[in-house]
Amino acid sequence: MERLWRAVSFLWYFLCLADKESTYNTAIVDLYAENILAHSKNPHHRGALVDATVTHEEINHACGDTVTLSLTIADGNITAIGWEGNGCAISQAGMSILSEELVGMPVDKALSLRKEDIFALLGVPVGTRRTKCALLCLHTLKNTLRSAAGKPAQSWLDTVEIEGE
Repeated sequence: MERLWRAVSFLWYFLCLADKESTYNTAIVDLYAENILAHSKNPHHRGALVDATVTHEEINHACGDTVTLSLTIADGNITAIGWEGNGCAISQAGMSILSEELVGMPVDKALSLRKEDIFALLGVPVGTRRTKCALLCLHTLKNTLRSAAGKPAQSWLDTVEIEGE
């Protein structure tokens, strides 16, 4: 198990930190990396949502990760959430971690979430190669809420302020 953890830690370092100089405390990064792996293995709020107000799917075409998000919205608040998806640990854990924050959140507050909020929730540095993986949850959330309001989906640049496809 120790060898596996070291391999995962090295891979995490390579994917997240290799493209910039590290000023992060590796012990803290390891703790958050464990949280990401835990959410990836046992995602919260994963599964179909019966009687959803809205359901929307997004795909990260750069790597093939997918998230389908279902929300129940009542009185301007997100009252229930369910999601399904496939992809890397960071994209699936990101949706799991964000889902914990969303239940009970006003729609206006959810729409105001920014990429920095997601990075803070993840708690680990995310390299440029994994940015879209980490932000797939936010991109999907914002377009799901737009769909609920009868508005068309937006690009990555509009939803999370990064260049898209």
